[in-house]
Amino acid sequence: MSCTMDLENAHRSCGLRCIVGVDEAGRGPLAGPVVAGAVILPADFTHPKLNDSKKLSHKWRAAIFAELNADSRLLRATAHASVEEIDSLNILRATHLAMRRAVEALGVVPDMVLIDGLPVRDFPFPQQAVVGGDGLSLSIAAASILAKVERDLLMEKYDAEFPEYGFAAHKGYGTRRHLAALEKHGPCPIHRMTFAPLAQPLLAL
Repeated sequence: MSCTMDLENAHRSCGLRCIVGVDEAGRGPLAGPVVAGAVILPADFTHPKLNDSKKLSHKWRAAIFAELNADSRLLRATAHASVEEIDSLNILRATHLAMRRAVEALGVVPDMVLIDGLPVRDFPFPQQAVVGGDGLSLSIAAASILAKVERDLLMEKYDAEFPEYGFAAHKGYGTRRHLAALEKHGPCPIHRMTFAPLAQPLLAL
């Protein structure tokens, strides 16, 4: 199934105009922030390859990321929730915080926000939760690309700062290489200390 503007156009047919797509990247890793993207696409937007970022190769994600950032017709923003916020709030609340920040960073008041996944509690804007939305809505798919590529680039920068963990390769996910590095070196400042196995005594990996 390909992404379309059907959800966006359904809201536009009801008189709404400012339709935002939102998605996040980085809920599952053991390290690094969670990043959210927010995108408003023009009503006539099309793209032959744009889809859920997880379904695209690194090459295509990077190419579409560059296209989205170069397209002056789009309004887009990204925002983070830090490791400290993840550990203090929990990952779900931190993800919702990043989503709200991304929408607010657009600088407009949306008529509707299409959010990938389940409804967001206490969200300050009208919302429609869309399970699997990054594979259905072009706006959400665009947001997923922005969030994913920005987070990957950030983890590559962290790799230069903390080279012993291999962040450029696994982006903070709990791979065997990452777990072995944790066992050898212990956690660094960007590790999520509330996530297992980091939350377990003596890093019993």
